[in-house]
Amino acid sequence: MAAPEKKTRSTAQKALIRDALESETRFVSAKQLHRRLEDDGASVGLATVYRQLNALGRSGDADTITIGETQLFRACAQAEHHHHLVCERCGTAVEIDPPSEDWMRTVAGSHGFEITHHVFEIFGICADCRTAAAD
Repeated sequence: MAAPEKKTRSTAQKALIRDALESETRFVSAKQLHRRLEDDGASVGLATVYRQLNALGRSGDADTITIGETQLFRACAQAEHHHHLVCERCGTAVEIDPPSEDWMRTVAGSHGFEITHHVFEIFGICADCRTAAAD
């Protein structure tokens, strides 16, 4: 009987982590999401949060980026490939259109490259964080 309990707990924790991530409007680290879950009274281990967030990233259900060696996650509502403008301080993200495919092919071709894939994120400081820093 322990196996079904473990499966039920695992499924419940997976749903809890997915729901918490989906309620975030910004990119968050596994530690930030774990702390939020603990603050909300959930009993879930940090390793489980990491494992589930990475699984969501692999399946395409979460976007992942890295800022300063920290992997961050955000629930992904878009099935198609997309890009972000990301605040380095608070993790706020805005989905943006990248440069045109023609531009990328032209630049790559002019240097003797053939594009196999691309990653395009722009990092900066959002207006709210700039305002907070000025206060």
